[in-house]
Amino acid sequence: MKVTGYYPVLLVDDVEATAAFYQAHFNFKPLFSSDWYVHLQQIDRPNINLAFVSRTHETVPEQQRQAAGGLLISFEVEDPDEIHDRLRAAGVTILRTLRDEDFGQRHFIAADPNGVMIDVIKPIPPSAEYAAQYAPEALPV
Repeated sequence: MKVTGYYPVLLVDDVEATAAFYQAHFNFKPLFSSDWYVHLQQIDRPNINLAFVSRTHETVPEQQRQAAGGLLISFEVEDPDEIHDRLRAAGVTILRTLRDEDFGQRHFIAADPNGVMIDVIKPIPPSAEYAAQYAPEALPV
């Protein structure tokens, strides 16, 4: 199987507000926009896409119409400190404050308007204990 693209589609109650949040805070632009579905692409990284569909739309099977929840999406970035400070100043809910983790990340976790967790991370060198668990080509330096 040759996959030609991959992106998550989140079921949400307010497609427009959710799309506006990601455009305002994470540098996305709309590729397709309707009242029930929006497909976003990061402005300077066309391989990074995210979409939202109204959870009540007819294309969503009735038994699966729950709003997105229990979900964590990650954005790997160059400067999590700047993004943390900018989001906090904008009033975005910060669920986990900025910190360094022994497993090799500097990160924080914010919430989008649906409560979806957004983990904003920068790989950093892990502790020796965690370094041994990485594949050699994946070890942050």
